[in-house]
Amino acid sequence: MKKIGILSAALALCLGLSACSSTASQPSTQPSAAPQDQGEPVDVVVFAAASMEASLTEIADQYKEVEPNVNLVFTFDSSGTLKDQIQEGAVCDLFISAAPKQMNQLDAADTSGQNEDGLDFVNHDTRVDLLENKVVLAVPDSNPADIQSFQDLASDKLSLLCLGNDSVPVGAYSLDILASLNIDLAALEDAGKVTYASNVSEVATQVKEGAVDCGIIYATDANTYELTVVDQATEDLCGQVIYPAAVMKCGTEAGMAAAQDFLDYLRTSDDAHAVLEGVGFTVLS
Repeated sequence: MKKIGILSAALALCLGLSACSSTASQPSTQPSAAPQDQGEPVDVVVFAAASMEASLTEIADQYKEVEPNVNLVFTFDSSGTLKDQIQEGAVCDLFISAAPKQMNQLDAADTSGQNEDGLDFVNHDTRVDLLENKVVLAVPDSNPADIQSFQDLASDKLSLLCLGNDSVPVGAYSLDILASLNIDLAALEDAGKVTYASNVSEVATQVKEGAVDCGIIYATDANTYELTVVDQATEDLCGQVIYPAAVMKCGTEAGMAAAQDFLDYLRTSDDAHAVLEGVGFTVLS
C-alpha cells in the first residue's frame, strides 16, 4: 500500500509540472506593455502662404497625435517670397501657395505659360487644388471712415488704403478688383491714399491697429484678426482664389515621403477640415 501511495503522489506531481509547462508555453493574449515603434523622427519643411499660419499651426498639434515622429517645420510668408526662396535653393518638402501663379512658375508641367524659366521644382503628380479662399474689404473697429464697399475706395471717404504689393497674391487679386470696378489706382497713389505691405498678414495688422481706413485681405485673415468685413469680392471681380499644394523636388527623401502623408491628411481628415473651414477656407480635395 505504501508503494501505491508513493507512485500516486509521484504521478500527481508529474501531471502538475506538465500542466505548468504547457501553460507557460502558450502565447500571451494580453497586450504588450512595450511601446510601439513610431519610426525614425523626420522633419517636414512646409512653405505655406501667410494666410494659413493660424490654421496650419492648429492642425500641426492634431497631427502630432497621428504621426508623433513627424516634426512639421513651417515657413509662412507671401507666396511670391516663398517661391523665390525655393528657386534660390531653399529646402522645401511641401509648398502651399495662395495662388496658382507661384506654383506654376516652379512647375515644369505648367501649361499656363507662367514658367518662363523652365523651372522644375514640383512633383507634378502630387499637385492638387487644396483650398479656396475669398477676398474681402476689412475695416478697423468702429469703422471711423465709414467705408462700406469696394466702391467707396474711389470716394472722399478714403484717406488711406492698405494693399499687398503686386508680387503677393492678395495684392494681385486687389489690383484685379480695382480694375474691374474702374477705380484708378494711380490716382489713389498720387493722392497719397495707398500704402503697401509685403504679405497679407501685414495688411491685416495695419487694419487691426487702425493705421489705415481699410485693407483688402482674405476672409480667413479677417477671421483670424477678428476684423469687420464690409464687402466681399465676387468671382467676376478677381476670379477664384485657389490654393494649390504639392510635394516639392527640393526636399529630403524622408521629408518628401512624409510630406505626401501630411498633404493626404489635409485633404481627407475631418479634424483638419474642421479647422480649415472654421477660419473660412473651402476644402476642394
